[in-house]
Amino acid sequence: MKIFVCIKQVPDTETKIKISPDQTGIEAAGIKWVMNPYDEYAVEEANKLRDANPGSQVWVLSVGPKARVVESLRTALAMGSDEAIVVNAEGLDSFATAKALAEVIKAEGGAKVIFSGKLAIDDNASSVSQMMAEFLGVPHTTVVSKFAFTPESVTVERDIEGGAKEVVQMMTPAVVAANKGLNMPRYASLPGIMKAKKKTIKEIEFASLNIPATDIKVKYSGMTLPAEKPAVKMISGDAAAQASELVKLLRDEAKVL
Repeated sequence: MKIFVCIKQVPDTETKIKISPDQTGIEAAGIKWVMNPYDEYAVEEANKLRDANPGSQVWVLSVGPKARVVESLRTALAMGSDEAIVVNAEGLDSFATAKALAEVIKAEGGAKVIFSGKLAIDDNASSVSQMMAEFLGVPHTTVVSKFAFTPESVTVERDIEGGAKEVVQMMTPAVVAANKGLNMPRYASLPGIMKAKKKTIKEIEFASLNIPATDIKVKYSGMTLPAEKPAVKMISGDAAAQASELVKLLRDEAKVL
């Protein structure tokens, strides 16, 4: 059984972001890049499914500049995945990325289950897994916190509004987008890291997929950083004086009253 995991490389949350001079994106120089945290849950669940079904393989797939994206793929290999593929591309939106992922999966013979994270923490688009499933013509669900597999179907539990849970059963093949809490991702072992360094990663050029430029539907412009937060203002005096001053500030400065 073949299992695919689609991952994305994103800036570390501790990285200081700088906007590019043309304001169409961020400056890549100096950024620490990591595997998208939600994708770690997807990798772990794929490895668990593989381990429970002898003879299965986990293939990790990512789209992005291959010079840096391969590092996140090697992280997934060090966590226990079997094979990896990188689609060398830059400047794609969610639609084109989803189409590229679907084309590669189809070319590789498809998969019984395809995992991904529920969203990427850089753009929060939360749309690639759904569009990829549509391009593949298979059922999908997202925000998954519990997963069960049979050869014919998968049953998942997903988080919905108000803290409730929704149970969804889908025939395989299917796309499952992982949420935090689905599992506890394993740490890469030293032998796993050493083995991953020697692993050959299959490389595919985006141009070879024959996806037209018109499928890149989103362009960015005028990107800016959020405004600096104003300094905290401390209010002195007793409780009555503080309450009076707070109401005054909310009315006259914050203008929320």
